[in-house]
Order: sequence, then structure tokens, then C-alpha cells
Amino acid sequence: MPAGGAGGPADASGPAAAAERRREQRGWYVYDWAVSVFSTSVVTVFLGPYLTAVARAAADASGYVHPLGIPVRAGSYFAYAVSLSVLVSVLVMPLAAAVADRTGRKKPVLALFAYLGAAATTGMFFLSGDRYLLGGFLLVVANASFSVAMVVYNAFLPQIAAPEERDAVSSRGWAFGYAAGALVLLANLALYTGHASLGISEGMAVRICLASAGLWWGLFTIVPLRRLRDRPPAAGVPAAGAGGPVRAGSVGQSWRQLRDTLRDMRRHPLTLLFLVAYLLYNDGVQTVISQASVYGSEELGLDQTTLILAILLVQVLAVFGALGLGRLAARYGTKRTILGSLAAWTLTVAAGYFLPAGAPVWFFALAAAIGLVMGGSQALSRSLFSQLVPRGKEAEYFSAYEMSDRGTSWLGPLLFGLTYQLTGSYRDAIISLVVFFALGFLLLARLPVRRAVAAAGNPVPDRI
Repeated sequence: MPAGGAGGPADASGPAAAAERRREQRGWYVYDWAVSVFSTSVVTVFLGPYLTAVARAAADASGYVHPLGIPVRAGSYFAYAVSLSVLVSVLVMPLAAAVADRTGRKKPVLALFAYLGAAATTGMFFLSGDRYLLGGFLLVVANASFSVAMVVYNAFLPQIAAPEERDAVSSRGWAFGYAAGALVLLANLALYTGHASLGISEGMAVRICLASAGLWWGLFTIVPLRRLRDRPPAAGVPAAGAGGPVRAGSVGQSWRQLRDTLRDMRRHPLTLLFLVAYLLYNDGVQTVISQASVYGSEELGLDQTTLILAILLVQVLAVFGALGLGRLAARYGTKRTILGSLAAWTLTVAAGYFLPAGAPVWFFALAAAIGLVMGGSQALSRSLFSQLVPRGKEAEYFSAYEMSDRGTSWLGPLLFGLTYQLTGSYRDAIISLVVFFALGFLLLARLPVRRAVAAAGNPVPDRI
């Protein structure tokens, strides 16, 4: 069976087809360049502290806000809003994926959610005073749209890259994203630290940083929408699921579509085995990323400037890590390289347990190690999964994959929080995450990759 969708450039050969394929790939890279600033500048750096401050400004004397009449501690409001956005994205992703696959029109779905997310992010400029409800609403819309758009974006990979190209193409996409994240974060930090000399308040500087991420997202999304092209649905892909036609706007239909996708995965148990392994180890990756600043500030006593510089270091080195591990995969195989990265993750997290407090240099060393393995492990995982997806069901399968991608992990933070609650030690909490990398390593090591690719009906690359 061909690797790409019907009529896709990955199915064709010759100079003209190769040129068209490279053109689409370059457009595809630019979407990662466009969207990664949201996860870096908005979610990781600026929005959490700022929205928490806005919620505290609106809180009652006991420190609670009352969205929809529900008492919520102001300090927990951001975390609850992120959790709600994950729930919304899980409800919407299966429907959006089914529409994209069964109509063959991925570009309109990508455009809808990319611009919905960009508009909500740009609207954060108006988040001031005690408008915590506005902030929560915009966060839910933006983060859920981010996740749904990523499903469709990832689903283009099998259509624009031949099997032997996917490691390199996926790695370059991640590298573009990390480069953009570092560039915009550097500009944001210059504005934030120099706000007084510019005659603006700290709050205004943060609002400009938030809105600029939305404008960046929307502006650069134009490029992939111009260069990527839709394909007709693959032969044999039904226009409707087992539960009837795909209709937007029905929560029940969303759950039925997710059920149908997972049921179809049972016909491909080796693909499902990889997905379970990925959901485990990537939950560890995402938790390390999201909780590293908490660990640095609360356990190691590091200031905010040190933490932000460490995040910037991670972004810069992740560019080289993504490209470097992509080259290692070309030489040693994708599975072996991912396994090696998981071993490196395990050692890095274990080393974090022993970091001395009040020593920024060691925290920077840890950040450097994270940056070098983070981009490559994520890029190669996406590439390998694309080899295991049956043709014509790319978006549906990637909707399940996206449930533990950027911004949507939950099991790792839960274990981290429970460990801290039971032990009172952030060191115990960080070391508990080793279990995710160990279990993911063991499951991936058991996966017969070549047999899994063949079982999905895809051609097996010479090296994988």
C-alpha cells in the first residue's frame, strides 16, 4: 500500500514530484514555527503567573473566586482552566479528526482551529484587572484549539513524506518550532525586563507578550495553508463511522467517534502497543517540562530570572537535539534512537534528584541535558507513529496520539502531585517520574517495529 494518502506526493516519484513534496514539507515546517510560541511564551512562561494574579485580584477575603458559583482557590485557577481545556480538546479531537479523514479536507479543519486559537491568544491583551473569567475562557479556547489543530497538522506527515524521509522531516518540524519559541521568548523577555524604560507597566508588558504570540501564530499559519494541499479520502475509508454520520456539535458523537477509533486500533495491536508506550513515556516528558520550574523555585530556591533563562536554554538546545537525534536515527534506526533517548531521560531525571539547592549552574546543566533529548525523542516518536497508522486514518489515530502531547498530559502531574502530598518532598516527586520512562522503555523494547509497520499496511523502510 502507498505510504501517503490518495494522490499524495509521498506516493509519486520523479523530479517534479520530489520538488512538490519538498515545497509542502517546507510549508509544514512553518506551522510548527507558528504555533510553538503559544506553548512556550504563553503556557510555559507568562500566562500562569499573570492569570493567577488576575484571579487573586478578583478573590474574596478567603482567597476564593467563584466561576459559575463554584468556590476555587485563586492559586489553583490556572491549573483548573488547563485541565478543563484538556477535557474540551479530548471531546473535540475525535470529531475534528473524523471530519478531516473522511472528507479529505484537512486544510479547512487546520485553518479553523489554528485561527480560533490565535484569535483567543491575541484576545489575552484585554486580560486585565479582575477579569479572571475572561482569562479562563480564552485559555480554554486557545489551548483546546492548539491541541485539535496539532492533530490535523501531524496527520499531514504521512502524506507529505515518504517512509524513509519521515524521521528527518519530523525532526526539522520540531527544530523549527523550538527555534521560533526561543526567538519569540527572547524578544518577550527583552520587553518584560525593560518595560519600565519603555514607559509601560509590567502587566501591560505581559499582555503584549501574550497577544504577540497570537499574532505570530496567525500570521505564519498563512504559509502552510498556502503550501499544503488536501487529498481525496483513501479508498476503503467510510464516509461515516459505525455510529452513523459524523456530526459536529454532539458530545455523545464525540465519545462514539473516540470509541470507534480505539476499537479500530484493536485490529492493529502493535500500533496500540506503541501508543501505550508513548502515552507513558511522553507523560513523563511533559511532566518534567511543566514541573521543572516548580522544582527549581520551591526545592532549589532559584529566582524567576534563572528559571526563565533555563527555559530559553532548553528551547535553543532542543533545536540541535531534534536534528542530532534525527541523524542518529538515520544511522542506527528510529526505535533504537528513541530507546537511547529514554535511557538519557531516566538518567537526567535521576540526576535532578541530587541537584544542590541554590546552585544555578547545576540547574542549567540539567536544562541543557533536557533540551538535547527532548526535541529528538518527541520528533522521532511522531515519525515512528506515522509509520504505524493505516492509510486514510491519519487524523483519527493522531487524535489518540495527541492525548499525551503538548499540554494534554495528566497522569504524570497527578503522580507528581500525589508524591509531594504524601512525602512533602519535591525531590521524591521528581524521582517518581522515572517510572514513566522505565515502563515506556520496556513496552517499546518489546515492539517488533518492522512487523508493526507491515501490519498497518505500509511499506517497511530499510532502516527503522
